[in-house]
Amino acid sequence: MSLTFLLIDDDEIERLKFARVLDKNDYPHKIIEAKNGEEALDVLAQKDQQPDIIFLDLNMPKMNGLEFLKELKADTSLQYIPVIILSTSNNHQDLKEAYEIGAAGYIVKPLKYEEYTHKIKCLIEYWSVNELLKA
Repeated sequence: MSLTFLLIDDDEIERLKFARVLDKNDYPHKIIEAKNGEEALDVLAQKDQQPDIIFLDLNMPKMNGLEFLKELKADTSLQYIPVIILSTSNNHQDLKEAYEIGAAGYIVKPLKYEEYTHKIKCLIEYWSVNELLKA
């Protein structure tokens, strides 16, 4: 099963780290990157590039993660795409708001690479096993 991920994060190091995790675990995948919510909406407007799952940072310029999530969930053709929040913030208000809007999960980015790898692996396996991603 090959999966397409949309990674929305303004931090280039975080985008590289995410790609490295997927490569290390030999997941057949394609990563589409966006640096903020506005750029991500432009990507999603191209119907030939629909992701299986979206990984979303909260703190970004132009359009932050929560603003993007609201736009996504208001669009009937995109609202079904699972969105996992990847953030260094463990602010309970952000977490609560993300779930109220429609986030499917929330991972506080750990500082240790091994822990980050484990969390991403578990998350992808969860969505794959539960067949919520297209095969």
